[in-house]
Amino acid sequence: MKNLRLSILAVSAAMLSISCAAQKKLPATPPVKDTTVVSDTTVKKTPPPKKGEPQPYNKVITNKAISATGFFKVHNVEDKYYFEIHDSIMNRDILVVNRMSKGAAGGRVSTMGYGGDQIGKSVIQFEKGPNNKIFLKSISHQEISSDSTEDGMYHSLRNSNLQPLEASFSIAAYAKDSSVVFDVTDYVDGDNDILFFEARVKRSLNLTQQLKDRSYIVEMKAFPTNVEIRTLKTYMKAPPSIPGIPAGSPSPATYELNSSLLLLPKVPMKPRYFDPRVGYFSTGYIDFDANPHGVKRISMATRWKLEPKPEDVQKYLKGELVEPANPIIYYIDPATPKKWVPFLIQGINDWQVAFEQAGFKNAIIGKEAPLNDPTWSLDDARNSAIIYKPSPIANASGPHVNDPRSGQILETHINWYHNVMELLQNWYMIQASPSDPRARTMSFDDELMGQLIRFVSSHEVGHTLGLRHNFGSSATTPVEKLRDAKWLKENGHTASIMDYARFNYVAQPEDKVGDAGMFPHIGAYDKWAIEWGYRWLPQFKTADEETAYLNKLIIDRLAKNPRLVFGTESDRDDPRNQSEDLGDNSMLASAYGIKNLKRIVPNILEWTKVPNEGYEHAAKIYGQVVGQFGRYMGHVTKNIAGIYSTPRKVEEGKAVIEFVPKAKQKEAVNFLHTHLFTTPKWLLDRNLYSKIGTGDMQTIAALQNGQLNSLINNRTISKLLDFENHSPSQAYTAIELYNDLKRGIWSELRTNQSIDIYRRSLQKMYAEKMIGIITPQDRGAVGALAAAARGAGPDISSMDNISIVKGHLRGLLADIRTALPQTRDAASKLHLQDVAERIKQALEPSK
Repeated sequence: MKNLRLSILAVSAAMLSISCAAQKKLPATPPVKDTTVVSDTTVKKTPPPKKGEPQPYNKVITNKAISATGFFKVHNVEDKYYFEIHDSIMNRDILVVNRMSKGAAGGRVSTMGYGGDQIGKSVIQFEKGPNNKIFLKSISHQEISSDSTEDGMYHSLRNSNLQPLEASFSIAAYAKDSSVVFDVTDYVDGDNDILFFEARVKRSLNLTQQLKDRSYIVEMKAFPTNVEIRTLKTYMKAPPSIPGIPAGSPSPATYELNSSLLLLPKVPMKPRYFDPRVGYFSTGYIDFDANPHGVKRISMATRWKLEPKPEDVQKYLKGELVEPANPIIYYIDPATPKKWVPFLIQGINDWQVAFEQAGFKNAIIGKEAPLNDPTWSLDDARNSAIIYKPSPIANASGPHVNDPRSGQILETHINWYHNVMELLQNWYMIQASPSDPRARTMSFDDELMGQLIRFVSSHEVGHTLGLRHNFGSSATTPVEKLRDAKWLKENGHTASIMDYARFNYVAQPEDKVGDAGMFPHIGAYDKWAIEWGYRWLPQFKTADEETAYLNKLIIDRLAKNPRLVFGTESDRDDPRNQSEDLGDNSMLASAYGIKNLKRIVPNILEWTKVPNEGYEHAAKIYGQVVGQFGRYMGHVTKNIAGIYSTPRKVEEGKAVIEFVPKAKQKEAVNFLHTHLFTTPKWLLDRNLYSKIGTGDMQTIAALQNGQLNSLINNRTISKLLDFENHSPSQAYTAIELYNDLKRGIWSELRTNQSIDIYRRSLQKMYAEKMIGIITPQDRGAVGALAAAARGAGPDISSMDNISIVKGHLRGLLADIRTALPQTRDAASKLHLQDVAERIKQALEPSK
């Protein structure tokens, strides 16, 4: 019996040893143990977890779960949704991008409200907290410091930048691999600006509270680097507020929304610092370490990550073209009309030649979206696409999503609004019809429209590669080269497709420049910009190390080829950087453009004729002609008081600021006298007016008024005073400008000719704008605007502006009084008497 008892005890001890060994293999921190505790006397079960504490995994994620595995797991268990996140993902940056999958009927405001529209973006982290909690944090990368020494700012910055906790979740269970499981149903089913509409977007769409009984989670999908959440959300929509009209009743608006949670790289891409001499979009932060005596704003160019495959590195470094490890792929929305798909793809693939200059072949690829593939979705954050939108808006746009830590572009959805074709047709008819008979109709053939679509596709893709508009590119082309078919075939009419230099309106019919000379193409600047942004430079480990090399590269390239210059879209003073212009001389280019407009006007009724329709097409095209003429005038006017601004580094040793030469400013004034202030009666076609009811005195007055506004104001005077102060012997002074304007606009005072109705209107506008500068009630507002534009400074009344204008008005008043006795025409006489009284009252308001 004794031996038997010992054997039983030995077996019990062995079982206890095995049980203890099994327990040691469990995760280190599972708060729930569904195991049996064995002692020498009793057998007890672990009490069940208290309410609110984590449950056994299989009690939460049951055999009814529908699960998907990505960089973290998502589970659907009987209409409850759970995230299962491993420790390795905790405290990792996750980019959240929210879009409309489907827009609400009648819920659009301007360009917002279409399927594919981005409605929110943020960076988040998941973090373990006390008491079995998981926190969702909103992360900002606007300020950084990496210097944790006693002299560094790391600790101070950290103490002042506690990231907000946007939401908390109770841990429902622990998995065997130490992942945590938590219920996100209420958070995803509710309303928040992390996963859904940003507050500003919600306001723009007039959305108020969510209607929970009409909202639900559609599905969740998990992929290797992203998790996709699709929901249907119904909100109350407030009626738009229209002054004078009683407010309507609120109504529901239902959207299908998609939230992409994209895991950002653990190690950010090496950034490339933004340089104003090459036009890239940028993102950035304030660095508390970069400046030893303050802070420094760091700006990084936004661009895709392109690197050669490991096996091709040596080939790349030797100068051979290689394919990138991860090419940039754009898909075409399956909803796109099939006849336009090839042209959109061509517009994408046209950028191949630019990437070849950066050392990569097949770096950018346009594809049709896969059909009947359940693993592919337009909403998947890994997929970039051109989204076709059923919109009357005549536009397209190319936004992109980037990693705020490095500027790395991660994906893009190009917005392609259906009615952009109307815009293309208008542009091409107005700018190209004298040279291209295909444009002399309201219905272009598919090949012509396809080529127009191709050019806009290339332009918008350029934006999604990181490139900004380059309005200065067209100014590098000599005007006479715009009429040279051979030169145009080799160089194009602008060096950048990122310019707004639509079509070659300078070319005359007899030049026969063909499509190659009429359409924009990927140009020399575009190739250079892609080379600068995408050339792989492994010899430099950091962006700081690249700086000197890239600076020298830019200086050398621009010295060799001025056509590689970047001209910003936001300089209001530099006449080289203008939208919709061509050539290096606005006066000469505009004169050629006007010659072509004069060919169009007599043909508008014939070219716009559509059987069984009215004259609305003729009215539209006439309006386009007037608009184009107005652009030409604006291009010219910007030369007057113009300032050239050229970004440079200290190594270049050249001027950044230069004034437009006096001769060119006077050339601009003379052009305005010839083509605008001398009534452009070619715009006044009586037969056309009888059909469409526009093209009268008001049309001319509006054109003249626009340019007078640009010429007669405190800002223009102040710039000319700066020029005079800087270079007295070379300056075109404000006194000279206004004397030159008076000489042309008031020429009848010298010749004693009668003043017709168009000129009387022009002269009254001129006098009123001058009077406005010296009238006390107007001067404060104008002075404040001028001061704001020029930065803080003295009130305009303490400068020479008012003195110059008063002196000019006194001279004009004297000229009018001299001319009045010789004026015989009754209308002219009344007009001059009226203007004289207005000027006298402005100069002597107390009398």
